[in-house]
Amino acid sequence: MAEMSANASVTVEESETDAVDDEEPTSPYAGVERRVVGVPAVPKWQPWAGAEVLPRIYQDILEAVADTPGPVRTKQIVPRIGLPTQVGKIETTRSKLKRLVARGWRDEDEPELFTPARHRAAA
Repeated sequence: MAEMSANASVTVEESETDAVDDEEPTSPYAGVERRVVGVPAVPKWQPWAGAEVLPRIYQDILEAVADTPGPVRTKQIVPRIGLPTQVGKIETTRSKLKRLVARGWRDEDEPELFTPARHRAAA
């Protein structure tokens, strides 16, 4: 019986290694869309750059700020871009607005009051 069990284990081990050798190693990322990491979603404003270079949500934010007659707060922008007025959505939109200000697409005259960028309004 001991011989039979030893032979059986050898047979099992051989079949496992044969199966592994026949298969090509696959990546856990096979078939997954690859993305470039490190490219800014919001480029710095350039005179030639239109809103179409921005992701759609940023374009919506630009339109919402441009459509208001004066400075606008984040709480006022969130419903205009179709989001619920929840704290998380407001904070996410605020960070996007701050990113637009940092990259020259919008101005922040006073804390939390956003306006179209002056250089864009003049153009």
